[in-house]
Amino acid sequence: MVDLNDYFNPVSIDSPEFEHLTGQAGFPHNIKVHTDNSPLIDISKHKIAIFGVPDGRNSPNTGSLKGPDKIREQLYRLAKIPGKAKIIDLGNMKQGVSFNDTLAGLTDVLSLLISENIFPVIIGGSSALIPAIDHAISQLQNGYTLIAVDPRIDYSNERKEPDSFNYLNSILNNHKSRFSHYINIGYQTYLNDQQIINRFLKRRSELLRIGDVRQAIYLTEPLFRDSDVAIFDISAVRQSDAPATISPSPNGFYGEEICLLSRYAGISDKLKIFGLFDVNPEFDIRNQTTGLAAQILWFFLEGFSQKQYETPVLNLSNSGRFIKYHVRVTDLEDDLIFVKSNLTDRWWIELPAEKDQNHYVACSHEDYLKANHNEVPDRWVQAMERLK
Repeated sequence: MVDLNDYFNPVSIDSPEFEHLTGQAGFPHNIKVHTDNSPLIDISKHKIAIFGVPDGRNSPNTGSLKGPDKIREQLYRLAKIPGKAKIIDLGNMKQGVSFNDTLAGLTDVLSLLISENIFPVIIGGSSALIPAIDHAISQLQNGYTLIAVDPRIDYSNERKEPDSFNYLNSILNNHKSRFSHYINIGYQTYLNDQQIINRFLKRRSELLRIGDVRQAIYLTEPLFRDSDVAIFDISAVRQSDAPATISPSPNGFYGEEICLLSRYAGISDKLKIFGLFDVNPEFDIRNQTTGLAAQILWFFLEGFSQKQYETPVLNLSNSGRFIKYHVRVTDLEDDLIFVKSNLTDRWWIELPAEKDQNHYVACSHEDYLKANHNEVPDRWVQAMERLK
């Protein structure tokens, strides 16, 4: 039997000099916190587990090890999360003797939480920790989709030691990995090797440039809805909003936009792991970045508390919850079948049955309108290519 107390140090936060929100209004009010006086015993009744991984090794961003504590300080000053989702803060993972020891411990913790149907929210630490996520989820399911909000595709054509800028190498080179699909939200062309972009496009990856995303950010929601793991790199935010990173860019998402993306991740009923990485408090200005990181986490948790579990019941077409629309497109033999939720107004495309079980791909209302104008939606094309 795994004892989580062997993996985590209790939460320790100094009282702030002043608080805008106190008592029942504050974030700590409706969560359980692992402290010296309250060890981890039975966490099975909780739906979400927050924990920090203060390890910046195998990364040029070594100062990211200070991120979890600084982010947690800001998070605990925010308002309580609405809703009834039970949240526990496990504390910070104990750093392993070697970085591989930390990866092994993180893999164990993630595997345990997912198997107990508890959602892990990771506060990094650097992106070099992400291969542990791959190890954990690959043990539990056959294929998974990773969505990264990151200005860079963290892959290298060079042979070198794994770090926070090439963690995808570790995943793609791991024969035990069940990684099947990669989505990047907000990559910046001038920060990436075009050969790497082409390589991932050949893998049928979905890569969305920062400018395209910002023009219609709501169209990213279906991508989060179809993903299993969501990774947020703080350097996806423009330097003026989040300076605390070793690789800042003048361009990127505004604070409000990154929080909206985080909320989309929170309401996804397929997502199994969420992680925020590479905040380096050594470069921060008056807690600007750690404050934004805390709000990113807050919006994720707020979204999680509001989510509707619709994907598992899409096949129940006679439930009255969904409406099916058949659309005839000239270039296709069969009708395109769209499914709309009466409760949330979300849309899916129904793909041909596999073993008497229809497959559904999240889409937008715009995809439905495209089909009505005799255009084949890109979401359908990409999904069919991956199925082949």
